[in-house]
Amino acid sequence: MKNNNTISKILPVLFGFFVMGFCDVVGITSAHVKEDLLGAYSPGFRDTLSNMIPVALFSMFLIFSIPTGILMNRIGRKKTVLLSNAITIVAMFIPLIEYTFFMSLMAFALLGVANTILQVSLNPLLQNVVRGDRLTSSLTAGQFVKAISSFSAPFIAAFAASQLDNWQYIFPIYAVITLLSTVWLMFTPIEEAPVEGKASSFGSVLAILKDKTIFLMFLGILFVVGVDVGVNTAASKILMERCGLSSIDAGYGPSVYFAFRTLGAFLGAFFLAKFASSNFFKLNIVVAVLALVALIFVGDKIAVFAIYGIIGFTIANVFPIIFGMAIQSRPDKANEISGLMITGVFGGAVIPFFMGILSDLMGSQVGSVLVILAGAIYLTFLAFSPKPTS
Repeated sequence: MKNNNTISKILPVLFGFFVMGFCDVVGITSAHVKEDLLGAYSPGFRDTLSNMIPVALFSMFLIFSIPTGILMNRIGRKKTVLLSNAITIVAMFIPLIEYTFFMSLMAFALLGVANTILQVSLNPLLQNVVRGDRLTSSLTAGQFVKAISSFSAPFIAAFAASQLDNWQYIFPIYAVITLLSTVWLMFTPIEEAPVEGKASSFGSVLAILKDKTIFLMFLGILFVVGVDVGVNTAASKILMERCGLSSIDAGYGPSVYFAFRTLGAFLGAFFLAKFASSNFFKLNIVVAVLALVALIFVGDKIAVFAIYGIIGFTIANVFPIIFGMAIQSRPDKANEISGLMITGVFGGAVIPFFMGILSDLMGSQVGSVLVILAGAIYLTFLAFSPKPTS
C-alpha cells in the first residue's frame, strides 16, 4: 500500500519532465519563423533574426536561475513548479494571439522563464517523493521523459500541420498537456522537507568561479548546452538548405538527433558503470568533433541524418559528466555549484546568437556548424586537460 502511495506521488512529478522538454521546440520553431515571417528580410539577416528565438529562451537561465532558488526556499518546491506551469500555459497562447516575429520572441522568452523555474525546482521536488537508492534511477527516468518530449516535438508539429492545417497548433496542444500536468500535481499531496542552511545568493554562487576548476567546468556546461541547442537549431535549416526539404519534413532532423541522444543517455548509464567517466568523455567528444567536421561538407540527406544521430549519441552524457566532475571537485560547495551549472544553460543563447551571425555572413549553414564545432573543440580541450588547481 505504501509503495502504491509512493508511485502515485512520483508519476505526476515525472510527468513534469515532459513539460520541461518543451524548450526543445525552439529548433523547429526557428526554422518555421525563418520561412514564414522573415522572407521579406535580406538573406544577410534572416539566420541572425531567426536564431534570436533560442537566444530569447535560453538567456532567461542567466537571469532567473538563482532568483528561482531563493523563491523556492520561500514558497516551497511544489508551488514553484505550479508557477512555472502557469507561465508555460500563458506563453503557449501568445503565438496564437498574433503570429509575428516579435510575438514569437515574447512567447519563447516567457517559455524560457517558465523552463528555468521548472528546471531549478522539479529535481528537488522529486527528492521529496523518492528516497535513498531509488533517487538516482528516478532522476534518470525524469531525463528519459524529457527526452521523449524533445523527440516527439517535430511529430506533434507535423500532426498539427497535416490534421489541423497549421503547425502552430502545437502550442495549444502543449498548453493542454501543461494544464493536465498542473491539475495532476495540484491534487497530489506532497510533504516537503524543511529548508536547511543559508539560501544561496548571487554573491555566493558567483564567488565559486574563482576556483579555476569550477570556472572551466562552468564553461564546459555553457558550451555543451550551446552545442546541444545549436545542433537542434541548425538541423532543420541544414536539411532545407542542402537537401531541399520542406520545413515540416526537415523537422525530423531534430527528432533523429533527440532519438539518438536518448539512446546515448540510456546506454551511457551502463557504460559509465564500467568505464571511467573521464575516458568516456574523451572518446565521445572526439567522435562528436569528427562528425561535426563531416557535417561541414556532407550534402546527402541520409548522411546528414546519420551525422545527427552520431552527434546526438556522443553528446548525450557530456552534461552529466561535467556536472558530476564539478560537484566532486568541491563537495563542500555543492549547492552553489548546482546553481551555477544551471545558470550555464545560458550557453543555449550564446552559441545560436553567433551561429546566426556567421551563417548570414557566409550565406550558408556552414557558418552555424563552424560555431558549433568551436564549442565542441573547447569540450575536447576540457576532456584532455589535466585537472587545474585552485
